[in-house]
Amino acid sequence: MRKPIPRRLIPFAEAASRGFPALLLTGPRRSGKTTLLQIMRPKADYRLLEDPDTLAQVKEDPRGFLDGLRFPVILDEIQNAPELLPYIRSRIDAAPNRKGRWLLTGSQEAPLMQGVTESMAGRVAIFQLLPFSRQEHAKVTPFLGGFPEVLARPMLADTWFRSYVQTYLERDVRAVSGIRELSTFRRFLGLLATRAGQVLNKTDLAGPLGVSVPTVDAWIGILEVTGLLILARPFTENFGKRLTKSPKIYFSDTGLVCHLLGLRSAADLSRSPFAGPIFENHVACEIVKAQQHHGRRRELYFLRDKTGLEVDFAVPLGARRLALVEAKSTRTILPRMGNPMRLFMSAAKGYQCQGFIVHPGVDVPGFSGAGEGVQACGADSIAAKVLGFRT
Repeated sequence: MRKPIPRRLIPFAEAASRGFPALLLTGPRRSGKTTLLQIMRPKADYRLLEDPDTLAQVKEDPRGFLDGLRFPVILDEIQNAPELLPYIRSRIDAAPNRKGRWLLTGSQEAPLMQGVTESMAGRVAIFQLLPFSRQEHAKVTPFLGGFPEVLARPMLADTWFRSYVQTYLERDVRAVSGIRELSTFRRFLGLLATRAGQVLNKTDLAGPLGVSVPTVDAWIGILEVTGLLILARPFTENFGKRLTKSPKIYFSDTGLVCHLLGLRSAADLSRSPFAGPIFENHVACEIVKAQQHHGRRRELYFLRDKTGLEVDFAVPLGARRLALVEAKSTRTILPRMGNPMRLFMSAAKGYQCQGFIVHPGVDVPGFSGAGEGVQACGADSIAAKVLGFRT
């Protein structure tokens, strides 16, 4: 049996489990949530709350189900049994000093969060796990993405993604929204993939599909809820410019984007007009994964003024510090590529800014090529160089 690869999130989840009675891990399906908890607690009692027999027992006798558990316990896909949360809360309140006994996972974040907010506030530490980052797994690429099962069997990636999309449509989309026109929603996913890295234009998406703008808005919300979409919001503070207000669109896994675009190999991607946007999406994923897998809040923004001047990403680093990031799929870095960042830096008020041009290559010590005030950085080094996390 292949040995599981530890995740960067584990030490932060371990620390939280020593201070909270319960730990909740959310994120997209198949991102490795259950495996992470089983690495943390290999002898934990495990119950899958998608199993029909287990769900029948929960609905018939929730107290009896909980009485039969052995601690610590992993309750997988807790969103399928929200009626358990009040009972878990009461048991936690009866023994508040017993930490780390309840380990929960969930794939549908918004409905799950509502139940947790109502039933478990102050009793549970919440983390989100995304697919593998490049920092965690050497096989992560813009073409393959980071889903564990894809990296384990790259030759079956296309089959896996096709099955994943079908399962996602049939289970999560129906569960969250009650959508009946799944074929239209599938077309929406494909159309959205062509907009990766672009500012969201709901009217532009609604027209080709023959649906309303509120429908597109609802569907965007579903993708966020189920962890498949990342929206980078505009950073508008103290730049003295008229900035755009709409978010930019990114998927949480670039392998899924390549599948939706019909790209069947890394060579297909390199020849595609989408190579640049997918690399930008890859950089967005690496930033967000580094933040969340180090137990931090997701903070991903971009800069764009009304004249079209744009910086791909703005990432707060704390204490009025800001990293500005440009993603360039070329391996040749030229000083003029840093000009938009330098212009925004000159307009920033009260911020200490650092500029980075992120490229597909590796770091060369002592080399920048990006000009004054801006550094060049290989995509593998985002966590360490841009965000300051240790490798």
